[in-house]
Amino acid sequence: MPFYHHLGNIPNKRHIQFRKPDGNLYQEELISTEGFSSMYSLVYHAHPPTLVKEIGKEYSIAPKAAIEKNLQNRSFLTFNTKPEDDYLKSRTILLFNNDVYLISAAPKKSMTDYFFKNSDADEVIFIHEGSGILKTIYGKINFEYGDYLVIPRGTIYQLHFNTENNRLFITESFSPIRPPKRYINNYGQFLEHSPYCERDIKLPENLETNDEMGDFKVLIKKENMIFPYTYGSHPFDAIGWDGFQYPYGFSIHNYEPITGRVHMPPPIHQTFEGHNFVICSFVPRMYDYHPQAIPAPYAHSNVDSDEVLYYVAGDFMSRKHVERGMISLHPKGIPHGPHPGTIEKSIGKTETKELAVMVDPFHPLQITEEAMKMEDPNYYKTWVE
Repeated sequence: MPFYHHLGNIPNKRHIQFRKPDGNLYQEELISTEGFSSMYSLVYHAHPPTLVKEIGKEYSIAPKAAIEKNLQNRSFLTFNTKPEDDYLKSRTILLFNNDVYLISAAPKKSMTDYFFKNSDADEVIFIHEGSGILKTIYGKINFEYGDYLVIPRGTIYQLHFNTENNRLFITESFSPIRPPKRYINNYGQFLEHSPYCERDIKLPENLETNDEMGDFKVLIKKENMIFPYTYGSHPFDAIGWDGFQYPYGFSIHNYEPITGRVHMPPPIHQTFEGHNFVICSFVPRMYDYHPQAIPAPYAHSNVDSDEVLYYVAGDFMSRKHVERGMISLHPKGIPHGPHPGTIEKSIGKTETKELAVMVDPFHPLQITEEAMKMEDPNYYKTWVE
């Protein structure tokens, strides 16, 4: 997020001596983006962050495309994703291109014997089911149903869950995740008309300095490979930090919908953006209030983007049947719209209780072999009465 935050103890100036009670120096680390030209944070470690004791054999987690070029409306039932004890093994890539990966996960166990770092991508983890704590060197963030966890690339983290029933929808972005530019002023502050603001952000809290030596396993993702590293000091050994580069949380339930007299287009739901894609939140809201309004959306030709909708909860006035965790994919090149009968049925309705996450990439998505295992093959026929 583009605003300043800090936790713990830090010196009164950058890049000067900062000593422990025993007289030894704390180890300063700059975590920067776009070289030295964009947002950054300064972290002060109890030990050097460079103590690599061993590097194991790397292995591939590259997605395997079943369909590289798609021109068919499709849907996938992600709750068919098999739960796995291990968090990383549970991550199943469903749709992908060079800008973004869309992932379903159902981890049962907390990350207790290793840490994870995505060196390639910012991650947006949507919590569909479950609750727990995101732990990083920046502190802790409690999460629950409906939270987005935005984790910048290069952040070592652990997810600790409260139960074994966890469902996650994960967006990997190969560009920085930001709030929409139209909601931010020139100074980085949310504008008055923005649907959420700084007060809604869950910041890291309760910084805990783990001043420990030993063997600490960090699995690092780089170019679709996992590199197992063993460090000699605990990854969360910071005495303090400050800056603009850190993880944060935001609840979809705190997104304030924008409504109008007639149907409003999807950009009003935009919550985050990356390079060549956006993330939107569909939340409970009042319907259009023109006396002749049609609440159901009009048919739409995707000329420049694919459209992915992840259904979270509630009823959708434009669909005859949806399930929790269902994904619909409407590719660029053909129109899609309300199912037969839903337009007339929507007239006169005053509100919706729907909850969904939408991702619109501007370049076509490939479909993985794992996604095809959970496809509803007849979805494209559901517009024919």
